[in-house]
This record gives sequence, structure tokens and C-alpha cells, in this order.
Amino acid sequence: MERGLRAHLARARAHPRRRAPDRLRGRRAARALEQRGRARRRPAPARGRHDLDGQRDHRPRGRARGRARRRRGADRLAGRRADRRRGGRRTAGDDQLRGHLRHLPAGAAGVRAHVNLSERLLDAPSVRAVRDALAGGEEAWIVGGAVRDAAGERSVTDLDLAVAGDEATAARRIARAVGGPAFELSAEFGTWRALAPDRSWHADVSRLRGPGIEADLEGRDFTVNAIALPLADLDAAPLDPHGGLADAADRVLRTVSERSFGDDPLRLLRAARLAAELDYELDPETIALGRRAASQAGEPAGERQLAELRLLVAGPDPLRALALLDELGATEGVLPELAALRGVEQNPNHHLDVHGHTLEVLANLLAVERDLDRYAGDSAPEVAALLAEPLADELTRGGALRFAAVLHDVGKPATRREREDGFVSFVGHDRVGAAMVAEICARLRASRALARQLELLTVHHLHLGFMAAERPLGRRRLYDYLRLTAPVAADVTLLTVADRLAARGGGPTASPEMVEAHLKLAREVLPAALAWHRDGPPRGPIRGDELARALGIEPGPELGRLLAEIEAAVFTGEVETAEQAIRLAERLFDE
Repeated sequence: MERGLRAHLARARAHPRRRAPDRLRGRRAARALEQRGRARRRPAPARGRHDLDGQRDHRPRGRARGRARRRRGADRLAGRRADRRRGGRRTAGDDQLRGHLRHLPAGAAGVRAHVNLSERLLDAPSVRAVRDALAGGEEAWIVGGAVRDAAGERSVTDLDLAVAGDEATAARRIARAVGGPAFELSAEFGTWRALAPDRSWHADVSRLRGPGIEADLEGRDFTVNAIALPLADLDAAPLDPHGGLADAADRVLRTVSERSFGDDPLRLLRAARLAAELDYELDPETIALGRRAASQAGEPAGERQLAELRLLVAGPDPLRALALLDELGATEGVLPELAALRGVEQNPNHHLDVHGHTLEVLANLLAVERDLDRYAGDSAPEVAALLAEPLADELTRGGALRFAAVLHDVGKPATRREREDGFVSFVGHDRVGAAMVAEICARLRASRALARQLELLTVHHLHLGFMAAERPLGRRRLYDYLRLTAPVAADVTLLTVADRLAARGGGPTASPEMVEAHLKLAREVLPAALAWHRDGPPRGPIRGDELARALGIEPGPELGRLLAEIEAAVFTGEVETAEQAIRLAERLFDE
């Protein structure tokens, strides 16, 4: 499976978008910018010592002597592509060009020349509102993701601010000005958050971490987040002491210093998440630093880990994020239950071990999301609306479903049994897994609502598969399924589809006929599951006290059983009136 993950990363690196002019590296990047009228290529440094950084130039002699002047056509282009990447790593020449860019003054030729940060930032309502709210106050700088995204031509929504004064006072000023709330986000890091009244954006305000903005940037995580602009003068040159603008242009995630991961091990998880979210590559030295700090990955507070994990699973490429977390060696610290699935072999119905199967379930779930018309049929619009519903801990139901895909089989290692004939089973892994998910959620300090959702999705992820051979599907069997799996009936139905598609071994339940039967069953179940979610369970035509009087019995378990049978009969269409309900109850009571 690890080879598969590496192949996934290799495919991402080879994506044709990475060859667009604004995503090239080295001398091709400079020439592409020059052709677009946005930069002038600097002269190549002489072989031996770097002319600005004093770094040794280790480029192959042919390149140092200007191979571009001797090679033409397709062979030249192919040669450069091959030299620029050896085993997925950039060559020395790229780092040397980056050294040039670091030392360019703001507004000079180079990548900064084509980045109009002020204009892009002021397009964001959050920036305009915060600037007006803090006008005339103490010094404040926009830092972090907002500057990075503006430099990368991404839309800016939320803000990180560093202030010279009191962070709580600044956050309250913003909140009063926009009419939203303000609250302390992290006492440990001295951060307050101000929210827009419609929750469309937020501003996180922190006191400067040091005697000035330069010291503050020195303590930040990645170079692309260590860029600052004064809030009062967004037309000023950006403060970029660590080459963040160059790295943003190169789409590289690099730590500010060798201490970054040790100072805050949560940055290991953030590195994987950000690189996948932004479609960046991790700098090789950053990967090496991450591996050395990987044993600390589980040290941050649970709620901080959850904040990153929810962004990871809900992000644009959670599979790549998990692969990068593996590459950093941090999975064992953050989600040891996921790491424990490696090498756990399964029965012939499966073509992958449990770890590989889990990742394929997530991949299939993403495919289901992209093609709901195929998997949900006429229910596709309502399924899309369901997945977009907010759930808890800033996750939607769809985000929680992705999280459940990652966790749904964590009970398999503890329940694995192998018979004398070699057949492998995992009896009870759904229940054991649900208990483990509860422990994971407690460790991450998840809300009870999120924990319950993940537990229910885990414990019920097998039921629909058992029903796939039952054709035709009776109304009573459908009722039993919905009653059992509520309130996650629709969600878990989608999870079972992804799970079934990830079992492509040679066993009987993995046959094309069984897979198609499962998909057809899911399309039949979804409309009823959505109606149950929307309207609740069917309502009987008679109340419990009325039924008790009609039968002459006291309230108790027997009355509850009879009411449940009446509800089921209403769902199947056997009961419509109170008289029919009483007759059914009398018959059942006498049995």
C-alpha cells in the first residue's frame, strides 16, 4: 500500500498544472516570468560559490556552463525536467535561485513583481472590516495564511493578526465594529477570535511573540506563513525575512527554522494538511526534520489535534494528506489506531490489508461524493444537502462521514481470527471498533455529538451488506434497518457503498454480481432513509395511553413493544387507523 501512496504522490507531482509558467522552478521559472513580462532573469551564478548566499554550487558541470545554450528542442526540455527532479527532489540549482529571490527587495524583478498583495487583500470583506475597526489603534500586522493566499492568487477569507498591544482588546474592537462576538481561542498561545455576525469570516488576533514583528515571524511554522504586511499600510513592502513569497511561488512548504517542529509538534500534522490543501510539496529538509520530531506528534492537546484533523479530512485531498503524514512518520503519534492497521491481512473477499482497504474506502467515498447521480440516483440533490449539513466541531455530516471512513475498521486487529483452513474473520469488529472510536474521540476531546456520529457510523457499517442478498427488499426489513441505524441511516448507507467497492478480492461477497446488488440496494434505501431523517419515524394513529386503556394494560415494556409493532405496520402500510392499530395490538398481545 505504501508503494501505492508513493505512486499517488508521484502522480500529483506530475500533474500538467505543475508545468504552467507560474508553477515552474529554477531557470525555467525565471524565463517563463520574463516571457510574461513580469520578471527579468538574473544572471546565473558562477560555478564554485553562490554570489549572494555563499552556498557551494553543486550543479552538474554541463548545467553550470550553460547547457541551455548548447541543447535545443525536445531533448533539452526533457533533460532539464530530468535534472530538475531526481527521486522527487529538487536539485541544488533550485535552491540557489531561491536564494536570489530571498534577497530581492520588495517590488524588484522576480516573483514578487507580479504579486499585488494589497489589491487582493482588499478584495476580502474581512480585511476591509478589520482595517477600519483598528484604524488609529496600536500597530497590527496581517500575517500567516491571508498573505500566503493573496500571494498565491487564492481567495482570502479569514485573517491572522499580530498586534503590538493587547490581543483581547483588539479582538473586542473588531467584534464591536462588525457586530459579531469575540472570545478567547487559546489561552496557551494568547489568541482571541472575532467573528463576523454571519460567521462568514473570522479574525484570529495574537500578541506579538517577541519584541517586534521580526521576532514574531522567526517563531512561525512555515516560511509561507512568515510574511507580514502592516494593516495600516497594505501598500507597503511585505516583510518576508525567510523567503516565503519565493516558496509560495514555488509551491513549497518549508519550515522557518530547524526548531519549528520541536517548538510545536502540531506542525507535523499541519504540514501534511497544508501541503495537501494548498497543493504544495514538502521541502526535503522539512521532511527530514519532521521525521526526527515524529515521536512528539501525539504531544499537543487533543482539541488542537482535532482542529487539524477535521481540516484534513474535510480538505480537498485527504488521501494525500494522510500519505504525507505517513511520510513524516507522524501517523503513529496522531492516529496510532490507523497505523496499527498496516500488515493486517484479510480474507479472500479483500485484495488489500486493512490499512490499504481503509484508504481505498476513503478514496471510494470521495468518488461517491463526486458522482452522487450514479450512486444515489434521484436522491442525489437531497444527499448533497444532507452531507452539507453542519454537525459538530466545525464539521459537516459529510466531513464526519469521511472521518468515519478512516476509523471504521480500527477494531479489526483486536478481533482477527484465523481458522485452521486459513480463513480470516473479524467477528465483532464493528462493536469493538465503535468502542475504540469513543476512546479516540475522548482523546481528541471531540464533542459528544461528533463522537456519537462516528460511533454509530462504525457500529452500523456492516448491516446493509448483510441485506444485499435479500431480494426483493421487503418493507418490514427496510423498516428494521432504518430503525436500527437512525439517526445515521442515510450516511452509513453511503459508507457501506464505499466499503463494498473497496473489497475486490476473489471471495463470493466481492463478486461483480454482489457489488451491483449492493449498489442497487443502496439506491433503494436512500429515499426512505432521507425521508426518515427529514420527517422522523412514522407516527402511529394511536397514543400509548389510548392503547393502554383499549387493552386494559398498564404502561410498561409490553406496551412499548406493541407501539413499536404498530409503528412498523404504519411504515409497511398495514395500519392506517386507530381501529386497525388496536386490532393488531390485540392479536399480538394474545400471542
